[in-house]
Amino acid sequence: MKSTVLRAVLTSSLLASSVLLGGQAYAKTLVYCSEANPETFNPAIGTADSTMDAAAKTIFNRLVEFKPGTTEVGPALAESWEVSADGKIYTFHLRHGVKFQSNDHFTPSREFNADDVLYTFNRQRDASNPYHKLGGGAYEYFNALGMGTLIDKIDKVDDYTVRFTLTAANVTFLPGIALDYLSILSLEQTEKMVAAGTPELIDSEPVGTGPFVLQAYVPDSQIRYAANKDYWRGPPKIDTLVFAVTPEPTTRVERLKANECQVAAPPPPSAVADLRTDLDITVLDLKGQNIGILGFNVEHQPLGDVRVRMALAKAVDRKAIVDAVYAGAGAVAGSVVPPAQIGAVTDAGIDYDPDGAKTLLKEAGHESDLKISLWAMPVSRPYNPNAKRMAEMIQAEWAKVGVKAEIVSFEWGEYLKRTAGGEQDAYLLGGSSDNGDPDNMLSYLLSCDGVKGGSNRSRWCDPAFEKLLQDGRVAADPKQRADIYARAQAILKVEVPVAPIAHSVVAIPIRKSVLNYVLDPFGRQNFAAVDMAE
Repeated sequence: MKSTVLRAVLTSSLLASSVLLGGQAYAKTLVYCSEANPETFNPAIGTADSTMDAAAKTIFNRLVEFKPGTTEVGPALAESWEVSADGKIYTFHLRHGVKFQSNDHFTPSREFNADDVLYTFNRQRDASNPYHKLGGGAYEYFNALGMGTLIDKIDKVDDYTVRFTLTAANVTFLPGIALDYLSILSLEQTEKMVAAGTPELIDSEPVGTGPFVLQAYVPDSQIRYAANKDYWRGPPKIDTLVFAVTPEPTTRVERLKANECQVAAPPPPSAVADLRTDLDITVLDLKGQNIGILGFNVEHQPLGDVRVRMALAKAVDRKAIVDAVYAGAGAVAGSVVPPAQIGAVTDAGIDYDPDGAKTLLKEAGHESDLKISLWAMPVSRPYNPNAKRMAEMIQAEWAKVGVKAEIVSFEWGEYLKRTAGGEQDAYLLGGSSDNGDPDNMLSYLLSCDGVKGGSNRSRWCDPAFEKLLQDGRVAADPKQRADIYARAQAILKVEVPVAPIAHSVVAIPIRKSVLNYVLDPFGRQNFAAVDMAE
């Protein structure tokens, strides 16, 4: 019944896109078939791509942003900046005349200024900030990427100038603040919603400075946005944007073909060849910026024993998984670091060796008694298009070496929350790079700060590895950084907090009626400049 209702709603939306007034198109609607509900509409407390697509890229802006289709940082809410000679002080000059959006509960009385920048950062970095605990007070990205220890202080020079002082020079700082989780929030909205006793509206009915205004959200169904007519870059070309929440990949393909949506989250790899033959559809490819992993929670025994982790990794036939799950759109991973990035190596994966796995398990005293949970994602993600199938294959492989695995899954937001809390034994996850730098993936998945923040779901903290991460953030010479990250990957191969499984080629299908769509190098969706053919 829900599917029938949703199809009717989407059909109505599409009809609205072709209403004419005086021979001219009166309204344009674009429907995007997304893969999951957002966890929240506040990027600061979210982690999933579904959250960043539905919130950060639509409702908000950052101080600086990646230029469309590139990994190059450009101006956004900060129109310019200077860096001190020692690389420790960044002074940002903010854009004038930028308006925050309005909604039923909030109408801004002022424009964007330095107070909103300080609020956005200080809420996350300062536990004594009066708003730090809002929304649960868990800032996974901020903590995982070390922003709290990197930023020494933030000063408001005047209403349109902000100065960041770092504890040390850091070559990842500028691309780091371009990440979606550092979308600039409205201090005034927070103050008014807290004073009114409705702080939850900050996360469920947000206002930003971005291209679209949130109108309505029905979980497991759709999200509707209207174009922000006051957007500082100019109003979007489309009047209405709809996210049709469609977790089943084959259903997304059906809806795309039927023109019920015009852009879709990645289809199952087996459907890509057929989509390429459709004269009304273009398939765009993104290579080399993600990793699918099998992780081990080292705080759950006996996974704290490296012999057990290595044995479980050796028992997994990664090539068979890639053949079955990625269907020609993936490659066996040589490392956690995606191959397109500086310092990536090809020999840090764990080779298939079931006999070696049995030997290690016997040495560790678990020849036939090991029982663990294997958590599998409930959604199709670019780095893992079918986690359930992958889990079933791993379960069968582990059974061959005497290990019994129980497959566990939850709704996507719950899955992320519970794994961040460390409930899992082994787990399937991964990620797409946010900025094309190896520090991003390694720090988010495996740093000591990530253990505290929840992004390091292996709960593994290694001083030697952590030192290399710190060295990589300071080194400016690309050759030196490549060597640092090669050594970091060598540690991962020995310690096995995660076993790299595959890098995938991400396919994004769009209908040819969609104009000006630019493929994001990190697999996110940005519809600010998109138009529809009339």
